[in-house]
Amino acid sequence: MPGAPDTQLPVGPVGHYRSGVHIRFDVPADPAYPSRVAAALTIDQLRKYLYLGAALAAVGAAGLAVSRSLGWGDQIQPLWLTVLMGGLLAMLYWPWVRLRARRRSSDYAVEGAYEITDDNILMRSGSQSSGITWDGVDQVKATPEFWILYVGQMPATVIPHRLLSAEDAETLRAYLAERGLLQVR
Repeated sequence: MPGAPDTQLPVGPVGHYRSGVHIRFDVPADPAYPSRVAAALTIDQLRKYLYLGAALAAVGAAGLAVSRSLGWGDQIQPLWLTVLMGGLLAMLYWPWVRLRARRRSSDYAVEGAYEITDDNILMRSGSQSSGITWDGVDQVKATPEFWILYVGQMPATVIPHRLLSAEDAETLRAYLAERGLLQVR
């Protein structure tokens, strides 16, 4: 279009970006895919239980060790044992949630598709479809398997970059970087 600004990124570490992003790819029916998506979407929220549990377990173990050396330590030993067990249970919450998600999501293996443009991301899974506009996306975190899109502080959806062609993955990565959305974990 005459007079329109050039939307190409410079060649260099960012890579090439062609304006008019239009990427379409299919997601095959894979029983393990929904659990991997659930794990990617919940990792940030569940990680706090792991850290809190480790801290509680360390405090409980230290309290138990110190209480054994004190003459009156037998009186407070149940407290430290409770803190230690609470910490261990908090650390086990994350694997338990992932196991439940894996067992429950194996029934959801349906074919789907993504269509990504300059304006939005459209997702179809079975008979359901939904979309997110890029203007609503606040950040994108990269994991080894997915780009996780956040709307506010909540993870909204994932884009499985292993299913993209190399050229489409580079185009989308450059587009995300240009918009200032991409964060590498």
